[in-house]
Amino acid sequence: MTKFATQLAGLKLPSWMDRGDPAKLLRACVKFWSQVYDWITWPLKQFDPLTCAEPLLNLIAYERDITRFDGEPLSLYRRRVSFAFINAQQAGEIAGFIAIFERLGIGYVELLERQPEMDWDVIVVRVTDSQIASNSNLLLEIIRKYGRTCRRYRFEVITSLPLNINIGWYQGEYICYPATLGDIGTESSVTFSASL
Repeated sequence: MTKFATQLAGLKLPSWMDRGDPAKLLRACVKFWSQVYDWITWPLKQFDPLTCAEPLLNLIAYERDITRFDGEPLSLYRRRVSFAFINAQQAGEIAGFIAIFERLGIGYVELLERQPEMDWDVIVVRVTDSQIASNSNLLLEIIRKYGRTCRRYRFEVITSLPLNINIGWYQGEYICYPATLGDIGTESSVTFSASL
């Protein structure tokens, strides 16, 4: 709620006027002025790509050089337009490229450059198979829009498997029991040890 809406909601009449027509008038005034507030703030909301009208969103997208690909949901299109400047600014570095994937809701990604036994210009993009299946057009659009020039991108699929490691406590004990064997005339002793 905005500050103005909380102020409107906080209006109260004195106890002797809290019934009947004055209470109806207060409710009508609160509703009217909240609607007037929405009318006044509507033009300001049109500058935000996350809340503006769709025809105006297309104009903002054109200004920021974003095109909508086939089958792209409106919410994703709004996020791409909203983050266009910061995405273009951070596209040249690995951490920025990973941040682009996080901002657009793709998820975990790994970028590997200059791997052994590969050409130097190949960048390996490791994603899960579900990311490729659900965001294939978006991944290609990100590479086309924010990828480095003169570089080739190769997708590798990583699969995460759950690993269970059980731990326990083992407390062993080593006990030594000495025993002596001796004849009547000799003083020899032998020590035996036993471990548990």
